[in-house]
Formats: sequence, C-alpha cells, structure tokens
Amino acid sequence: MVRTENGKVALVTGGGQGIGQAIAERLHADGFRVAVVDLNIDTAGKIAEKLGGRDGGAIAIQANVADRNSVFAAVDRAVSELGGFDVIVNNAGIAPQSPIEEITPESIEKLFSINFNGVVWGVQAAVKAFKELGHGGKIISAASQAGHVGNPGIGLYSATKFAVRGFTQTAARDLAKYGITVNTFAPGIVRTPLMEDLAKKTAESAGKPEAWGWEQFTRAITLDRLSEPEDVAGVVSFLSGPDSNYITGQSIVVDGGMVFN
Repeated sequence: MVRTENGKVALVTGGGQGIGQAIAERLHADGFRVAVVDLNIDTAGKIAEKLGGRDGGAIAIQANVADRNSVFAAVDRAVSELGGFDVIVNNAGIAPQSPIEEITPESIEKLFSINFNGVVWGVQAAVKAFKELGHGGKIISAASQAGHVGNPGIGLYSATKFAVRGFTQTAARDLAKYGITVNTFAPGIVRTPLMEDLAKKTAESAGKPEAWGWEQFTRAITLDRLSEPEDVAGVVSFLSGPDSNYITGQSIVVDGGMVFN
C-alpha cells in the first residue's frame, strides 16, 4: 500500500525501540510526518532512517523526558523541522521491579521523573505548540494494564501509571475548550526488550527459570498470547486519527483480556 501524507505531524517519545518504534512506524504509514524521540539518539536515528529520513517525513531527536526543557526543545524542533504539530505520544517509560520493602526516595524520584513527569512535560509542551499554531490537537500517553489493576512486584510502576490516568482525566477536562483531546493507551504484556528484562529479573529473584517469569505475567491473558507492539500501535493510530475525535479522558486497555471494566 502506497503511503499518502495526511498533512499532520506526530512526535513519539521512546520511539527508538519496542512499542514506541511500532507506534512511530504505524503513524508514519498512516501519513504522518514523524519525530522519533529517544534518549538513545542512535536507535532513534535508525528508525527515522528506516522510515526514509527527512525526505521521507521522519526525523530523530534526542531528549530526556525527565527534563522539562529537553521535552519542550524536542517539540519545538518537530514544529520547525517538520512544519507543524498535531499529535504527541508520551510513550517513554521504564518498568523496574520495586518490592515494597525496598522502595527508596531515590527509586520513587527516578521512576516518577520518567513515567509521570515526562507525561506532564509532554502535555505542557504540546499545549504550548497547539496554541502557538492556532489549532487543537491530540495528546496520547502510555498508561498500562498495571495502571488499572496493581500488579505484584512493580508497585512503583503501577503507581506511576495510575497517576498518568488521573492526570489525563483532569487534562482532558481542562484542555477540551482548546480543541485538545487527551487519552491514554494501556498495554498489557507486550513482547518488548523492557518486558523481556522484567520477566528475566522476576524469574532470577525467585530462583526460577525465565519461562516461569513470563508465566507470572501472561497466565491471565484471555486471548492466550503475548501482545506484539503492533497490537498497541493500532490503538494509538485510532487515537491519533479523526475516528477518535469524540473520545477524551479515556484509557483504552490493550491487554488481550486481562482487565475488564
């Protein structure tokens, strides 16, 4: 199928691998010009080049989502280099284990600075750009199945994702008057490097084989298979397009049937 530009620009944080990569590739296929943003500029650059580079409507930008100025600078570059701004996907995040008794002030600060603060900075930067450009837009952030039901062993991660959902609901109400919709996507167990690392560490900490670690996360999936990044990207595609114009403040769970609302 031949790609046809839709005249819009999207920015995806954490776009250098995993779910973020799949989202960047899907939105580009949908016709968006895409800014692939990642802390690792090498991986972001490879994805942008895979999509045809600047001439093909894709650029790579290095940014640290925990740093407010870095996020604002990334959005400014997307506007100036791609000629507009219509969608931000706040996807970047980390998911370390956090046994309750081992949580420290430092671990709280690190995880919230990336998973939650990074969303706040992304929302603020997008709103600034939308207002300067004189139109509304779409803000889409990564929640999680673990942000709907707290998962064992990852209390801090779950807490950050519950926080993202709560912030999104308030932002949806506050920003609706500007023609801005604000939603989240909530993946379940997705075959990504992040999930592979978590499954391995879960198994190691219990003295079990790696397959046991995966089972702890996958045994409740109704559809009886791991999610692929493309499953999640399809939902983000919907939230980025016109068919979702009347949806705001929502969290769409993409987990194969783990959480039922």
